[in-house]
Amino acid sequence: MPDKWLRTTECLTFAVEGAVARITLNRPEKRNALSRTLLRELREALLEADDRKAIRCILLQGAGKDFCSGYDMAASSPNGAPVDGDYDPSLYRRGAEAIDDDAWRLERNGADILTIFDLHKPVIAAVHGHCVAGGTDLALSCDMVIAAHDAKIGFPAVRSQGTPPMHWWIYHVGPQWAKRMLLTGDMLSGRDAAKINLVLKSVPAAKLHDAATALAQRLALIDADVLAGNKRIVNMAMELMGARTMQRFAAETDARGHLAAAARAFTATAKAEGLSRAFKLRDAPFGDGMVRPDEE
Repeated sequence: MPDKWLRTTECLTFAVEGAVARITLNRPEKRNALSRTLLRELREALLEADDRKAIRCILLQGAGKDFCSGYDMAASSPNGAPVDGDYDPSLYRRGAEAIDDDAWRLERNGADILTIFDLHKPVIAAVHGHCVAGGTDLALSCDMVIAAHDAKIGFPAVRSQGTPPMHWWIYHVGPQWAKRMLLTGDMLSGRDAAKINLVLKSVPAAKLHDAATALAQRLALIDADVLAGNKRIVNMAMELMGARTMQRFAAETDARGHLAAAARAFTATAKAEGLSRAFKLRDAPFGDGMVRPDEE
């Protein structure tokens, strides 16, 4: 193929220009919510980009108004973990009431996202709009994150529905800020996320594409083997700090959280009155739900 091309699948677009691959979550009507199909396609695209000799850096972004709104709860099991449309739990695993089976589903999703961590090539996330819940699992798995100033980043589901099924927070911001975010479910703007090192930097929304592309092209100047070595030595240091073990523990802890009374109440409300009502009841006590580091 030439060094500039574009391919579209059900949930993604995969474009290559020179040494940079651009993978775009392409479910704007669902705010790029993570389904099993999207996660499988993402893994396949990432592995292809890693395999292609001409590609040296990968950009991950979202189409439409948001980077990613989290896991697709409209097409999910009761606990919010996406499942296949033709998936029959009676043939494979028991229902969400069984904690091990719940953890199994969460680990399957995490394994696809962990492809980013395992690639030899660097992955940069360009975050705009909402990057919430599972969207943060995806973005924080990347090697670097550039956010729009007005992006909204956080995991409000921790207010009632469990814990993040992947946990990168401690490795980015340390224990106090990780607890500040995950014990409240509050969110940060992209600008404030940069202040606490949750993201590498933030830029005006209109400049996000150019800033992320410029960084990717700068990385692409480096020999692929050298890039791989430097990515993997940093990742090995994180592994020595327990990063991979933490992801499995995070999935198991989230499965435990799904058994909490608050999680069951949220699911009951969502079934009886709809997700919008459940979200409203969950989030209303928190006002606008934003953390402002300079004001606290």
